[in-house]
Amino acid sequence: MLKEWDRVYDYDYYNDLGLPDKGEDHERPVLGGSSQYPYPRRGRTGRKPTKTDPNTESRLFLLSLDIYVPRDERFGHVKFSDFLAYALKSLSQILVPELKHLFDKEFDSFDDVLKLYEGGFNVPEGALAKLRACIPWEMLRELLRSDGEQFLKLPVPDVIKEDKSAWRTDEEFGREMLAGVNPVMICRLEEFPPKSRLDKKVFGNQDSSITKEHIEMNMDGYSVDKAFKNNRLYILDHHDALMPYLRRVNSTSTKTYATRTILFKKYDGTLKPLAIELSLPHPQGDIHGAISHVYTAAEQGVEASVWQLAKAYAAVNDSGYHQLVSHWLNTHAVIEPFVIASNRHLSVLHPIFKLLQPHFRDTMNINALARQILINAGGVLEITVYPGRFAMEMSSVVYKDWVLTDHALPVDLLKRGVAVKDSSYPHGLNLLIEDYPFAVDGLDIWYAIETWVDDYCSFYYSRDNLVEGDTELQAWWYEIRNVGHGDKKDEPWWPEMKTKDDLVKTCTIIIWVASALHAAVNFGQYSFAGFLPNRPTVSRRFMPQPGTPEYEELESDPEKAFLRTITAQFQTLLGVSLIEILSRHSSDEVYLGQRENPEWTTDAEPLAAFERFRTKLMDIEKKIIERSNDKSLKNRQGLVKVPYTLLYPSTSDNSGVGGLTGKGIPNSVSI
Repeated sequence: MLKEWDRVYDYDYYNDLGLPDKGEDHERPVLGGSSQYPYPRRGRTGRKPTKTDPNTESRLFLLSLDIYVPRDERFGHVKFSDFLAYALKSLSQILVPELKHLFDKEFDSFDDVLKLYEGGFNVPEGALAKLRACIPWEMLRELLRSDGEQFLKLPVPDVIKEDKSAWRTDEEFGREMLAGVNPVMICRLEEFPPKSRLDKKVFGNQDSSITKEHIEMNMDGYSVDKAFKNNRLYILDHHDALMPYLRRVNSTSTKTYATRTILFKKYDGTLKPLAIELSLPHPQGDIHGAISHVYTAAEQGVEASVWQLAKAYAAVNDSGYHQLVSHWLNTHAVIEPFVIASNRHLSVLHPIFKLLQPHFRDTMNINALARQILINAGGVLEITVYPGRFAMEMSSVVYKDWVLTDHALPVDLLKRGVAVKDSSYPHGLNLLIEDYPFAVDGLDIWYAIETWVDDYCSFYYSRDNLVEGDTELQAWWYEIRNVGHGDKKDEPWWPEMKTKDDLVKTCTIIIWVASALHAAVNFGQYSFAGFLPNRPTVSRRFMPQPGTPEYEELESDPEKAFLRTITAQFQTLLGVSLIEILSRHSSDEVYLGQRENPEWTTDAEPLAAFERFRTKLMDIEKKIIERSNDKSLKNRQGLVKVPYTLLYPSTSDNSGVGGLTGKGIPNSVSI
């Protein structure tokens, strides 16, 4: 086993998530190295295999956070390292085994949930004494009020600060697809009804059952055909990603659906949800297709309560996909091979190492901690997110379709149909949803990064043959493609790395993913999902049907029925505690446009280019503030009055103050 003082950068599969020696329930497939379960590589730790399965690496004792990463990748500041370690250790050590019996009950109303933020929970003195004995003070201070008697009094999430009920509106439900914590999924609807891409020979007919009659009544006088021509129909589609796993997921305590949500762009730029389709596998087998029900918007009576539940099922789908794919896979996991290859093949004096190194800070360390406590068998993610034990396996299936070059923001927006090429617009891109905060701010950040990278690379690679002739660079790129992302090595989309344009495009994508994309999908988690009814992560029973006791409960006490359906109290406490930690900026954060060492290069032209980059980012900060104050931009704050600042760079912030700021783009995937 590699030791703390070793400096070994090498690759391994994700073969350290399971514990087969503890029995079948703790087994997990090896991710990476196979066509069935492809995956990016992780850093090697060198631990011996388990006794039961020689292909699975043994794990450290659960509470040990001393998992190996090369010494240069360890957290650099003791304060931050201690806080993170204590926080994660407390989640696993205390919240899971010790508190489950205290909170093994239900919320009965939204007021009960609000007590988490207004007063906390009273803890019996015996349990409190045990907590005092085993929770480190650094975490106890976060969990207990100053009088020491109220447990888990959490900060009020932004989504309920100004208005405690606006989160329930259809307008906010649609707005969060553009300015929430997972704003990278919304697509323009390009065919009606929506069609599935799943193999009909295996899954039968999975096409949507949504009809024109379901939606045209709420389309402000538009027909479907007219709305198509005017680019007014959009979709949040999680059907195909979930359906192949849904039968297995629903064999556990989870009871959920594969969902499609159709939305209409109104004249004021907001999105109005029209219909939500909830689908289940056919009881007679996958080949028979899906059993689907369509629910439409309603504002009164039991129909309004049914609609609220339909939105909750869609949110459950989106929450799981966000955490497993948008956040973990598409930022944390895909960046790690670049970190390893850079340290194996680029000298510290190499210009591309100097360019990229700030964007790799702490990534291997946080990923190692995630494998130890969060994404492992029985870890916090499996407990709190609906796919449960199938979570990481599902992310592996999604990785089959991962394309590095699609993560260039302009390419992503074009692929999702929310933008079209138009030379009359800045950068030749016309956003079809003009008030799309993630895309508007993101494009500003993207082009600032691209300009900086181009200026920098042009200084060192004035001719294309200098790229092709750089042996370190070519060895780096070969290993990323053939080893780090080796399961994708034969894909045709890989840049050839023969020209300066190849190099600029690749480095821009790496920096964008590690900095801005990660910031957009991570640091707003507590703002929106800290109040779990807004973004539930689990559903525990199916939609109530007329004539059942559950339906009667929905009629008589809709809040209670809603809370009985979504995430239970214990999972809520655990999940909210986790995302509070993940949403905090550290006090030693280094933001985009900042450098830890001002003397990172002595070359005058790159230093001047970097200063231009900093100035551009600070100009973008001013523009974002102006947009947030523009009342005509309805999606900037919404009815919940939460301004979109997740892509506010914080380049100008040298305060050294972290916390739940809801803004700031750190250089790297560091939490």
